[in-house]
Amino acid sequence: MVGTAATAAAMTATLSLLRFRVLFCALMAAASFLLVSFSSAVWMSILGVIFASISSGLGELSFLSLTVFFSSNVLTGWCSGTGVAGVGGAVLYASLTQFGLSPQITLLIMLVVPFAMLICYFFLLVPPPSLPQWNSRRMEHAAVDSEERRRLMDEEEEEQERSMPEDVTTGPLTFTEKMHVIRGLLKFVLPLGLVYFAEYFINQGLMELLYFPNFFLSHAQQYRWYQMLYQVGVFVSRSSLCCVKIRKLWALSLLQVVNAVLLLFAVRYLFLPSAWLVFGIVLYEGLLGGAAYANTFHFINKETEDRQKEFAMGAASVGDSMGIALAGLVAFFVHRYFCSL
Repeated sequence: MVGTAATAAAMTATLSLLRFRVLFCALMAAASFLLVSFSSAVWMSILGVIFASISSGLGELSFLSLTVFFSSNVLTGWCSGTGVAGVGGAVLYASLTQFGLSPQITLLIMLVVPFAMLICYFFLLVPPPSLPQWNSRRMEHAAVDSEERRRLMDEEEEEQERSMPEDVTTGPLTFTEKMHVIRGLLKFVLPLGLVYFAEYFINQGLMELLYFPNFFLSHAQQYRWYQMLYQVGVFVSRSSLCCVKIRKLWALSLLQVVNAVLLLFAVRYLFLPSAWLVFGIVLYEGLLGGAAYANTFHFINKETEDRQKEFAMGAASVGDSMGIALAGLVAFFVHRYFCSL
């Protein structure tokens, strides 16, 4: 009973922290839209981008950790949903501005997104049966003094305790156990980080420089199509878990590095003949990146012990974030170098 009480207390604390995280992510997302839309200086736009990154990174960590309490189909849906978000966001912004709305009005309309996230999480999300404390929070304002209600809840808790595996009821992970989990995650996190480093080095440092003046699209239109095709590739591959699974994550990393090196030399020596070829390369780039993301978290969820899954999923999400951050730093100097030539 003591172990069960400790586990219940830990789960309740986790849920309270998760609710705070979701609320904080929504506030950061709303603040990012407002700052960028009303920006009157570069620092305001940069601050808005930082807020958006905080919302995205913390949200990814939190929701990936939450997927372990649902069926495996939820993780597949998460991967596909994050893929379609990139395509949907790009298409929606392009469509609204194409219809004559200003970028400021378009960003203000997008404020519906963080509010929709709050509504979905707090009111529409169906509680997972493997997390009974979630259900109990929704009965806090019920007739707690009802003897019948208390008796039924006690019986349910006893039944859940008997049905739960032993390793789930041993309390939260210790620091030593977390370090052990992190060491085991390196075989997943390092390939994922390398994929995202190469991927975002291309996106932030090279893609804008891949311009073909004799093509029928303008420079800005070529760049938008690069981004669109990249997002399409990400969406397709993140939605492919139901059809194909790739265990050799290092192969995806090396192929993405080859992409980055190829496009780096293409920017320097201008040997690619047409934007059509670049369209195919960036689509392929998105396919590799999306496949690495989806398969990484699929195999972490599959191969990690139940008690360690929540921590493992959240910790592994740092891999792509670190890759993106390092790529942005390197791309800044590389982009400036090419522009100075």
